[in-house]
Amino acid sequence: MKRQARRALVAGNWKMNGLKGSRREVSALARRLGAAAFNPKCDVMVCPPATLVTLLRESAKGSRVKIGAQDCHWNPTGAHTGDVSAEMLKDAGAVSVIVGHSERRSDHGETDGMVNAKAQAAYRAGLGAIICVGETEAERKAGRTLRVIGGQLKGSLPENADARNTVIAYEPVWAIGTGLTPTTDDVAEVHKYIRKRVAALLSDETASKMRILYGGSVKPANADELMAIDNVDGALVGGASLKAADFLGIIAAYL
Repeated sequence: MKRQARRALVAGNWKMNGLKGSRREVSALARRLGAAAFNPKCDVMVCPPATLVTLLRESAKGSRVKIGAQDCHWNPTGAHTGDVSAEMLKDAGAVSVIVGHSERRSDHGETDGMVNAKAQAAYRAGLGAIICVGETEAERKAGRTLRVIGGQLKGSLPENADARNTVIAYEPVWAIGTGLTPTTDDVAEVHKYIRKRVAALLSDETASKMRILYGGSVKPANADELMAIDNVDGALVGGASLKAADFLGIIAAYL
């Protein structure tokens, strides 16, 4: 299905970055993004560390840039030292939250069940959930890519997920931050499969409307090619989203 049937989304995941310079520079970056003349068919989101959500929300006020977050706990309150609830992120100004990123799955041992619970917490707080899936290099070489992603979707996607509250992001683990990207045929195969699995798990209508992003070493040089692939409805961008020129170059694939 062509991406024109769905509103594109380009989301920047800043990870544990954003204050290499100063709060003033972070604000300036948000304002520069906000001042850009984005294609009205392309939503733009920045997901900074939790400590910067409010600052970015204020800096982007009056623009079309939405502010998201990178993770949340599944409980609204409790004795969870170091964690942040979805309700706290909502109060800080976030509109969505990334859950199930491969770095959370590998660094913190997050399971599909935990990702599912976090997505449901996002819904409870009135946030959207960007649910990440993706295979490792070993899994791809073993020919298990679709099986792995199918399992992640089955375990991570809540039964009450729909196109209004959920975005799926396919990020092959081996392509994140490495400069490597799958072939366009590989990306097309996986995105087509994800839409088919969403249809089986939820409904054909939901699958036809749900946005599926590609992530993994997306940059201005390959954005046009990647964003033109069927069933690719935008990008989840890592390092390139920290540089206004690069991030705007990726967004330009939709201009």
